Amino acid sequence: MSVLELKNISYSYDRKKYVLENINYTFEKGIIYAIVGKSGAGKTTLLSLLSSLASPTNGQIFLEGKDVSKIDKYRFRSTEVGVIFQNFNLLTHLTARENVLLSMDISAKRIPDKRKLAADLLRKVEIYDEDIDRRVLQLSGGQQQRVAIARALSYNPNIILADEPTGNLDLETQNEIMKIFRSLANDGKCVIIVTHSPDVAREADVVYELSKK
Repeated sequence: MSVLELKNISYSYDRKKYVLENINYTFEKGIIYAIVGKSGAGKTTLLSLLSSLASPTNGQIFLEGKDVSKIDKYRFRSTEVGVIFQNFNLLTHLTARENVLLSMDISAKRIPDKRKLAADLLRKVEIYDEDIDRRVLQLSGGQQQRVAIARALSYNPNIILADEPTGNLDLETQNEIMKIFRSLANDGKCVIIVTHSPDVAREADVVYELSKK
């Protein structure tokens, strides 16, 4: 069974012109998906629907067979999906560890030793001891994106959604970030990446291309 399934999904801001129309996609664990398309094709809108930040105008989204519209939106966003943004969306006055800890607190999941787990997650994405308790503002762009990935993993979601996660990074750092995503897929996560980058799309297992309406 797919972890996420979109059935006849359409979205319109005014019920006249549709940004997305009759989208039927399936997403499985252990696979990296790339969502590509020209500007205005609806890539970010689709990501908003997948993360339940928006609801489809028509159609249904299923999480492991359950209609997402019947699941509490807050619980879905804070336990089922981890979202990574192009601009990181970190609290820059906090440390790397504190950003991850805050995400754990919001999820309200029972975690025995949050500080240790936060440090372990940061090490997993190659944020090492000398930077774990450093303010995010003092870290490089690549490091900040790694912190954002660790934050998204903090409550162990099965689905990782990433919006242009390498858009602000140089090629070497982009490749390092993609290695982390590959590792997450190998660990059984479903990784869905919205991207303009042909290099990122080539690294994906499945590519879904949206066309502009």
